Amino acid sequence: MNRRKKINETLKRKAKKANAKKQKSNKPGYISKADRKKLENNSEQSIQKHIDA
Repeated sequence: MNRRKKINETLKRKAKKANAKKQKSNKPGYISKADRKKLENNSEQSIQKHIDA
């Protein structure tokens, strides 16, 4: 009985991990520090253009 129980537990654990990987995450993708800086500079420039115009 113990051997069968242990096998079932490991199979359930593997299935649970596989199912968790399939789920879509709501977490936003990673943006590097350099890319964030570029985006910030671009937004500042566009705001500056609107103010000057």
